[in-house]
Amino acid sequence: MRTSGSPGGRIPQFLEVRHRGHATVEDHTRCGKTTGFGRFPSRHFAVNAVWLELSLTAIDLLDWKRVLLLDGEPATAEPMKLRYRLLHVAARLTHGGRRLRLRLRLRISATWPWRNELATAFHRIAALPRPAG
Repeated sequence: MRTSGSPGGRIPQFLEVRHRGHATVEDHTRCGKTTGFGRFPSRHFAVNAVWLELSLTAIDLLDWKRVLLLDGEPATAEPMKLRYRLLHVAARLTHGGRRLRLRLRLRISATWPWRNELATAFHRIAALPRPAG
């Protein structure tokens, strides 16, 4: 029988920490299932293996987007909320007419409720250092 003073005992603080860690794992699993690895498209193993790799890549890209580009409420948003607020944006890519250097601009509608968060994310990605090589 375990004593209450041991690390695996029934101390409420220990149980709370263990539960929070498990809840985080369950949240990541739930988000992963909504991103695609919860629904395999085929009965063939090879097709499902590729689907799983693409789903896991999408999850990694969303996590890096949260870490590097977002802050506040969008940084903790579920994948579906990110999809409809930031990834499926009604915007237009334009470029300057007679400039020697081609510069693309993203024209976001002034009525889009999350335009500031998206603009901040684009400014942060532009400020990231270029990869070496």
